[in-house]
Amino acid sequence: HDLMKNTVIVYTSDQGFYMGEHGWFDKRFMYEESFRTPLIIYYPEKKKNSKCKALVQNIDYAPTILDVAGIAKPDYMVGNSLVPLLKGRIPNEWRSDIYYHYYDFPAQHQVRRHDGVRDNRYKLIHFYNDINWWELYDMQADPTEMHNLYGKQGMEKVTAELMAELARLQK
Repeated sequence: HDLMKNTVIVYTSDQGFYMGEHGWFDKRFMYEESFRTPLIIYYPEKKKNSKCKALVQNIDYAPTILDVAGIAKPDYMVGNSLVPLLKGRIPNEWRSDIYYHYYDFPAQHQVRRHDGVRDNRYKLIHFYNDINWWELYDMQADPTEMHNLYGKQGMEKVTAELMAELARLQK
């Protein structure tokens, strides 16, 4: 029936789970092992095995499905359709960073409250409330987040920019 010519297939799952990385278990920290979520989309108009580096979130899934179905996204719905990305272009207004916030402490998982921001290159994490601890990672040079650059010489501008963006996103 030539269904593959007009069918979109989405494969995704829950975020990752620590298996000892960073000395942790569970999945509530902002480190990449649990921050990233698998997403593979078959889109009939897209070239096989293509990859997109744009920052997407699960809040983009519903607007994408509506867009593919030809239905306008309701005004109250957050997120953006991935269809432009699936067609090979990143719109100028596409997000340049992602905000994260975990606040359920104390709880059975004992993960301290923290929030942060990640862009295509850097990630800034702030543990707050009963502690005040910052972490900054260069995701290109250190994808396993083993070398905290916060407070290191030469990182002042990046840190200030990410702190400003974090404050903006918190509002």
